[in-house]
Amino acid sequence: MRLFVRCALGSFAVASVLALAACSATAPRRVSYEPEEFDSTTTHTRSYGATEAQTCEAARRALLSQGYMITASNADLVTGRKSFQPAAEVHVEVEFRAVCARDVGKGNQRNTIAFVTALQDRYSLKKTNNSASVGVGVIGSLSLPFSSSDDAMVKVASETLTDERFYDRFFSLMDRFITKPGEEPPPEPITAPPAPATTYPVPTSPNRG
Repeated sequence: MRLFVRCALGSFAVASVLALAACSATAPRRVSYEPEEFDSTTTHTRSYGATEAQTCEAARRALLSQGYMITASNADLVTGRKSFQPAAEVHVEVEFRAVCARDVGKGNQRNTIAFVTALQDRYSLKKTNNSASVGVGVIGSLSLPFSSSDDAMVKVASETLTDERFYDRFFSLMDRFITKPGEEPPPEPITAPPAPATTYPVPTSPNRG
């Protein structure tokens, strides 16, 4: 009787351990958001003494000057994308997004806050081997040792850039393209119209009789 009880208890303990192991293996891991301290508002934002349209236009020109392809642009939103190739089998894409919103509570002066975020996607080259097979009548399909490989770029990581120096350089570049209220862009150079051509009468010879 005692042996039976011991065996039963032992079986129950083993089953409990296996159940706990299965739960720990299948339960999703909780993501830690400890880095999100929400104690800084200067990494992704800057305030400009300009309208929303002028601020977003400065962001658009700043991105264009660095080789970004503009994917959307209006009075309060600009997005751009740029590709990088840091290694032979690694491809990186950075998507820039700037949102321009009016800064309230600043008196009668027209100010705009620029919210800027950059998302980095990383792709890696993956190879898939495919074996060739042919049909052999009644036997069916026969696999041959010949194989081919297909190459494809697969996204392996996606991350929001948080480096303050990265955004500081972008905001400094925006300062060069910003147009303040009341200011107008520099006029186009005026070229003097070409001088009219001077014509002279062609002398005629008298008729000889």
